[in-house]
Amino acid sequence: MGKIIDLKDKKCVACEGGVPSLAREAAAALLVQTPQWRMAEDGKTISRGFRFADFEEAMGFVSKVASLAQAEGHHPDIHISYNKVRFDLSTHAIGGLSENDFILAAKIDGLFGHEG
Repeated sequence: MGKIIDLKDKKCVACEGGVPSLAREAAAALLVQTPQWRMAEDGKTISRGFRFADFEEAMGFVSKVASLAQAEGHHPDIHISYNKVRFDLSTHAIGGLSENDFILAAKIDGLFGHEG
């Protein structure tokens, strides 16, 4: 049996569509590695909220995530409300979740773990 690679150690791969999104069961299995994230009822999006001391700290984190997302070629929807930020991840090209969403979620978690 091969070694399981941690999601944060993987790289997002380009998804042009034409492949099915993850089945709910497969997405739930990947969600175990990103336990702070929540899957939408329809199984097409995962989301996580973060709270910071103030607006400036929140925006600093958003900037770090933006750089990470650009490097990965996979971009979240970002919702900002003063010191609160929520990221929604979905692979728009396939209309649902792909492994890329969970890879980026794990990497965002890693950035948050290194804050402060």
